[in-house]
Amino acid sequence: MSKRLAVLIAAAILPALTFAVPAHARAQYPYKLIDPGTFGGPSSYVMLPGLPITGDGTVLGQADTPARDKDWPNCFACMDPFIQHAFAWRDGRLTDLGALPGNNSSGIFELNAQGVGVGGSENGRTDPYMGGPAQVAVLFKNRKVISLGTLPGGAESFAQDITGQGQVAGNSSNGTPDPFPNPYVFFPWGTETRGFAWRDGVMHDLGTLGGADTLQYAQNDRGQIIGVSYTNSTVNKATGYPTVDPYVWQHGHMTDLGTLGGHLGFANWINDAGQVIGVSNLARDKNAQPFLWQDGHMRPLPTIGGEWGAANWISPRGNVAGVYLVHHKYVHGFLWRGGHMTDLPPVGGAPTASGNGVNDHGQVVGNENNHGNEVIAVLWSGGHGYDLNTLVAPNPMQMISADYINNRGDIFGHGVLPTGDQRVFLLIRNPAVPLPPASPPARPLPPITGPPDRSISIILALHATHRGFMPAPSARH
Repeated sequence: MSKRLAVLIAAAILPALTFAVPAHARAQYPYKLIDPGTFGGPSSYVMLPGLPITGDGTVLGQADTPARDKDWPNCFACMDPFIQHAFAWRDGRLTDLGALPGNNSSGIFELNAQGVGVGGSENGRTDPYMGGPAQVAVLFKNRKVISLGTLPGGAESFAQDITGQGQVAGNSSNGTPDPFPNPYVFFPWGTETRGFAWRDGVMHDLGTLGGADTLQYAQNDRGQIIGVSYTNSTVNKATGYPTVDPYVWQHGHMTDLGTLGGHLGFANWINDAGQVIGVSNLARDKNAQPFLWQDGHMRPLPTIGGEWGAANWISPRGNVAGVYLVHHKYVHGFLWRGGHMTDLPPVGGAPTASGNGVNDHGQVVGNENNHGNEVIAVLWSGGHGYDLNTLVAPNPMQMISADYINNRGDIFGHGVLPTGDQRVFLLIRNPAVPLPPASPPARPLPPITGPPDRSISIILALHATHRGFMPAPSARH
């Protein structure tokens, strides 16, 4: 999904937070750490899935303002007791993209080459189904926040992706009660979840594969949309829900990608070549494997040892990063490249590792997880694993997860300050300082951790464990 993107310009511009590190000290490390800062509140947050770093180096997310959120904690999209606004950061400047009028929060997922962003904003209305404040899909365009509304009868929506041609993709509720609400897959909106495509001022329901609900997850720059959908209304004994299959939607047609034999599958990412990766249950729904779908065919990416696994990301040239279960109790990341699967074990002392993103050079980023909490942001490169906190100058932030890496080697993720406040970070590669020739010894695990890991792979693992068709990962090494 290679997009040449541009930064939005808005009225409010604030400087990024810089840590007091001498220039000579920064020059000794492979990466420079940047905290884009906030709008006066304590925290900033990632907005995933989506592309959080654009082609011109703009970082996207949402950040706290000083204003208290009167709806906290009874709100679907709020992250903490403060109002958050969507932001775009570039070259040391943090731009407030605003929100719909009122005491409303907003967030941005993506920005296209024309400087048009997409995301969601509260609109000041009450959701009649959930009782809290409603959120709707929005465009960030020409210094304005423009509501895209919802599908007929719906109260909630948000937009995740936009192409260079302006096709927007996202999710919306509708006015139909959901006969099979599934909090592991679809949104708990009280009505059906439907993916949508918005073009030329009109929001189009993507439809379904035959069941009630559809989830939109990603879109490439060709306008191909992926997600999952119920295929029928027959509850399966193994999963407790109707069959869920991944799909590709293009030019008004939804294609069922099928599964590897089971009744549950997820599509997690698509590149501009149309290659789709994800995870699918095998026959009898006792195990699940990563998959790659291309040219109309789904193929498994067998994990080392054949145990449970999930593919999280695919690079423009087809490198795949993900997570898998080792010896029935350990969870490691993996890199699939050129037909070969490489194990990516934890390097920082935690029991669990996950590969979240990968670039065309085979560099994988992810996190380590301790008892369900993110604790260490990780890079695997050149056959070695690195705690990213050891590759930057000393600073107050504990980087707990690396979520995306581009082909320049710049890394986007999130961390925690000693106060417990969360922050988005950007790591810029310093080419004058090579990576260490070997992985450094593991440090003691940090006393501060992030929130529970809600990445798609962890959600899938919890879902599978809950339904009894995979062993639960152990918290012990």
